[in-house]
Amino acid sequence: MKDLNEDKYTRAKRIIKKRKSFYSHLLSYCIVISILAYLNYSTTSFPWVIFPALGWGIGLISHWMCTYNYNPILGKNWEERKIREFMNREEF
Repeated sequence: MKDLNEDKYTRAKRIIKKRKSFYSHLLSYCIVISILAYLNYSTTSFPWVIFPALGWGIGLISHWMCTYNYNPILGKNWEERKIREFMNREEF
């Protein structure tokens, strides 16, 4: 029973660490893109801020997908199903 609780605690701690990392990433994105937008609109008429916002935004979306285990291509819980499938095989 103690091992099961330790395993749950370890998994929960890992999930919290991932989410904390994502929220830090989101906060830094909001701050930096806001500063860049201010610089862009106060210095030139060309909206170059779109490029770093889109590039970094794609990375942020990818980070969100990894953090919350969202995978539109493989579907929900794909990894868990595959793990169970391999564990049920006799030659594994």
